[in-house]
Amino acid sequence: MPKRSERLLLLFLDFVTINAAYVAYYWLRIDSGWFSYPIEPELWLPMVVVYLYWILLFSFFGLYRSWYAQSRLDELITLFRTIAAGVLVLFFLIFLDDEGVNPQTGLRTLIVVYWFLLFVSVSSGRLIIRAIQKKLLESGIGTRNTLIVGWSHKAYELCDMVIKYPALGYRPVGFARVKKATGQRKTKRVDYKGVPVVGEIDQLSSLIDKHDVREVLIGLDSTEHDRLLEIIEACNGYEVGLKIMPDMYDIVSGQARLSSIYGFPLIDVMPEILKPWEESLKRLVDVLVAMAILLVGLPVWLIVAVLIKLDSRGPVLYRQERVGRNGKVFKIFKFRSMMADAEKHSGPVWAQKKDPRVTRIGRIIRRLHIDEVPQFINVLRGDMSLVGPRPERHFFVEKLAAELPLYRRRLKVRPGITGWAQVKYKYDESIEDVKMKLKYDLFYIENMSWRMDLKILFNTFYVMLMGKGHT
Repeated sequence: MPKRSERLLLLFLDFVTINAAYVAYYWLRIDSGWFSYPIEPELWLPMVVVYLYWILLFSFFGLYRSWYAQSRLDELITLFRTIAAGVLVLFFLIFLDDEGVNPQTGLRTLIVVYWFLLFVSVSSGRLIIRAIQKKLLESGIGTRNTLIVGWSHKAYELCDMVIKYPALGYRPVGFARVKKATGQRKTKRVDYKGVPVVGEIDQLSSLIDKHDVREVLIGLDSTEHDRLLEIIEACNGYEVGLKIMPDMYDIVSGQARLSSIYGFPLIDVMPEILKPWEESLKRLVDVLVAMAILLVGLPVWLIVAVLIKLDSRGPVLYRQERVGRNGKVFKIFKFRSMMADAEKHSGPVWAQKKDPRVTRIGRIIRRLHIDEVPQFINVLRGDMSLVGPRPERHFFVEKLAAELPLYRRRLKVRPGITGWAQVKYKYDESIEDVKMKLKYDLFYIENMSWRMDLKILFNTFYVMLMGKGHT
């Protein structure tokens, strides 16, 4: 099932189950006669408010993520924790003020009753939809195209597991074989249990595109482990799950975090960088800050637009294609600070200090970083975040990925208006600058946190106040 369809179905199901639990609670509280009340409360408005509260809370804690990312037990545990915390907050904020309920007996009973009704209702709905999804997967509907990397007994074991347990959601489209060394005898075998060899790991990027791969399972032989970094690099920048079979030594030494699927251990090589609630909170702050800056500073931005128009011919806003999260291409917005058609004859080039293409107004707004303000539109659209690696043009992404190992790792997160590399290093003027900034970007990605984002934002604000932008 496509992610969008799955999310819409879950939202509809939660709409039914959350409101059903509230109606049952209302009946017990009002119509059952078990509890006294001075004034009969309204049903509809509180029910709508409570429903919206739960939808926001479920989204915040990642309960609308794809089912592929978790088991049914994991989902129920997350649901249990979320509802338990949410019910306590609701009752402390709302029902503690209910004078019609005895605080020593009725309120405690109502807390337990509402928690029980909500958990049973929502979890039952979730279990029903997951059971339906499992049946569909076992029938081959909604499975994800899966590429198995390797051509050895380990790779065959992975293939056996995928075929034996179709409910995992993997549809094997082929093997990517490790290229044999010169002089080494090649096997004549071209498939295993009907799953063909579709290429070699040197072609991994093109194989992912060609076969619309969504999962990559790695089953390398012990003599092929030196190719692992190459495989990870090829998968960076693509929205694919990447899992690897660990050696027994890795398991017993505790050096790997394992997830067990039907008793079969796999390491998730590229897990989610942020927890669901952290990512939701980061996105919420992005939207609120972007809206505030665009609206509060609107008079200033209009004046800047007029000055740009008076200073030189051409549009006020500069639009350019950039590569975003998971390789998605989007158009970035900036106030135009250069002459129109600045790269018409030179082609894509990096900006230089004292660049002659920069206009008079452009020099000022670049120094103050005002030229970056329209990018808050990209933040609202979801293409960018406040903090993250700067998005680059497709031309440079391809060029740099060919020269710099792990460059595509930057594409695993949403690009930002500012980032750790921007506050710690100067603008890109050469390949050496890019290499240095890549180190900062990778450091940020591996250490993403609220504390880190705040530190970067404060540093960026200081740079803007000091007028240390590129001119």
